[in-house]
Amino acid sequence: MTNFVVDAYAWIEYLEGSQKGKKVTEIVENSSNEIFTSSTTIAEVISKFLRTSKDIKIALTAINTLSTIIAISNEISALAGQIHFEAKKKNKEFGMLDAFVAATAKKIGAKILTGDNDFKNFKEAVMI
Repeated sequence: MTNFVVDAYAWIEYLEGSQKGKKVTEIVENSSNEIFTSSTTIAEVISKFLRTSKDIKIALTAINTLSTIIAISNEISALAGQIHFEAKKKNKEFGMLDAFVAATAKKIGAKILTGDNDFKNFKEAVMI
């Protein structure tokens, strides 16, 4: 079994049913994988859905049905700060929400399912 933390990029592709989304489907809907989502990712997906006038209930239902939500603890927050600090040295565009995804994955020993190039230097990233 493989553990995956799905980031906002991957969830949005999945929900839009795009070509990249089909790759996400193969992983997310495979019962041999364990799927997780950082609670911060929900905010990012909802914001995108609202900006594109899409029904947020669809996103919430899919994310909550297909994954286990990982709440942000003090430990994950501190780790996210460290990851953000280090990643910004190599990529000035690396965002704090991405750091929370990376910290969540590190905390639970999971891979990061993403298509976001900001993760290309992360060995645990699985790019779609």
